[in-house]
Amino acid sequence: MSAPREILLSQEAWNEISRHSQEKFPEECCGIIVSNGKTDHVLRLKNIQNARHAKDPDAFPRDATIAYSMDEMELESRIVEAQKRGFPLKAFYHSQPKHEAYFSAEDRAGATPFGEPTYPDAIQIVISAFDKVIKDIKAFIWSDEKKDFVELPIKKT
Repeated sequence: MSAPREILLSQEAWNEISRHSQEKFPEECCGIIVSNGKTDHVLRLKNIQNARHAKDPDAFPRDATIAYSMDEMELESRIVEAQKRGFPLKAFYHSQPKHEAYFSAEDRAGATPFGEPTYPDAIQIVISAFDKVIKDIKAFIWSDEKKDFVELPIKKT
């Protein structure tokens, strides 16, 4: 499958991920976008980073203001549930409060735990928020050629 040249994201999905980022500021938000090709649905997921940090600060030194973790069981069940309704996974999203929208080394490591992406066709969307104001939203996709994530333009529909 060849990589898309741009991601088409509905205005409604754009607004919802922006709203989620604003509501969770100054912590990072996270979730997924599922789509049947005509309609995008945003599914918010809980950022469990604070719980991980509280339980084991040595293993998880960062809190939710600078990191996010999705509960794997919640993620899996939401993806399966959406697929059963005809809405496969389109994208992951998370915010980066008080930072630019970029795909960090930590983001890459989380998306490629064994050197290759767990979900190779899923877009990775990063939202930059400063004082609850959305500064930028960028998308990234895995490139087999570069063996890394590359930026992908977003077109709102």
